[in-house]
Amino acid sequence: MDEEHSFRDSITTVNEKGGRNWLYPIKPKGSYYNKRKVVNAILLICLFIGPFIKVGGQPFFLFNFLERKFILFGVVFWPLDFSLFVLAMITAIVFVVLFTVIFGRIWCGWICPQTIFMEMVFRRIEYWIEGDSRKQKKLNNQQWGTEKIRKKGLKFFAFYLISFLIANVFLAYIIGSDALLEIITDHPKNHVNGLISIFIFSSIFYWVFAWFMEQVCIIACPYGRLQGVMIDKNTIVVAYDYIRGEKRGRLNRKEKERILGDCVDCNQCVEVCPTGIDIRNGTQLECINCTACMDVCDNVMEKTQFPKGLISYTSEKNIKNGETKIFNNRVKAYSLVLSLLVSLLVFFMFNRTAIDTTILRAKGQIYQEQELTVSNLYTFNLVNKTMFKAEVNFKILSHKGEIEYIGPKEIVVNQQDIYKGTMFIYLLTDQLSSVKQELTIGVYKGNELIEEVETNFLGPNKNY
Repeated sequence: MDEEHSFRDSITTVNEKGGRNWLYPIKPKGSYYNKRKVVNAILLICLFIGPFIKVGGQPFFLFNFLERKFILFGVVFWPLDFSLFVLAMITAIVFVVLFTVIFGRIWCGWICPQTIFMEMVFRRIEYWIEGDSRKQKKLNNQQWGTEKIRKKGLKFFAFYLISFLIANVFLAYIIGSDALLEIITDHPKNHVNGLISIFIFSSIFYWVFAWFMEQVCIIACPYGRLQGVMIDKNTIVVAYDYIRGEKRGRLNRKEKERILGDCVDCNQCVEVCPTGIDIRNGTQLECINCTACMDVCDNVMEKTQFPKGLISYTSEKNIKNGETKIFNNRVKAYSLVLSLLVSLLVFFMFNRTAIDTTILRAKGQIYQEQELTVSNLYTFNLVNKTMFKAEVNFKILSHKGEIEYIGPKEIVVNQQDIYKGTMFIYLLTDQLSSVKQELTIGVYKGNELIEEVETNFLGPNKNY
């Protein structure tokens, strides 16, 4: 690279005095930006309608940490499914790691909600109200007057309005869309806590998008920090072709043949970057792979009649040697681990019981002896994970005996509900071979055996 351009030793949003260095990126435009707008529009639509989509009367997504109930793609995860939920999260993390090893931080630029809202919603509103980069900088530096108050007031009002909308959607993912609509339509005094939550979330989102902005990606996001240990020379990232571009210098139209590299040192790639970096210094932790520098560079290359792709999706190895080995040993190892995790997840999902049953002997109760039988008192819990009501009954599979329910004789468990009950189990005395028997009870949904539950049965201390 050009020796005149040295690497920096501090982050772009901090100035020499340690204060905040405010960024004013120019408005991006180009083919990649247009593709991002389409992808981001689809993702925004999915995000906003997600909590309102229902399957069998239940939300398609729900992350109710208060009641420890989670729904992913219509599949309900209860506290009993915690191990399955953890396995799903580990699988997702390994997938992200594998994806990053191959494609770098493309998640950040194309799919991350922070980037989508910041660049495709709030930043575009800022361009619409205050103008492009130079106009924004001029407005911030000028004295407070009618124009500045009007534009700043309109921008901050729009920012808070959208933050309020995001907060409502965010809350809908936690408590469900029905509960959110009840908070909105009912009298405020009946939902003070819910309204306080909405305004707290609104303020947080407003602070993030109106003030903290790109600092989320640079300082707060752990993924950006970790990418340095996940990517290698084969990883495909947004990169500057320094072999083709250096030595950089201004374009001289009088030259018959350019003796410098293709980079005309226009600095447009720096000015358009939402995190303020110079991609020509190589891959940096602030780079979110948003492709804004690729678009602006392609526009410059087109005007200067140089080939496009001076900044492109490529790897360090491809720039240096003209080759990329994606499936190296590390990728193969991650792929193997991911395949095993996905296989385990699929196996456990398919073998996951629709109705989870727990049967325990009642605490503090001893067995009861009758003329020909011995009885134990049990409590049972039924968790219906399905979207449908279920009629359940128990049968003793390992011994001869009877079951007597205390309360309703028919057990009906509503969808997404928990049923708690009590029952006596009677076994014939001649069925008991020891003081403590292992008992197998079949759980039936109608006539279908859905689960077998093991429990203990106590009897008198006799020499059988």
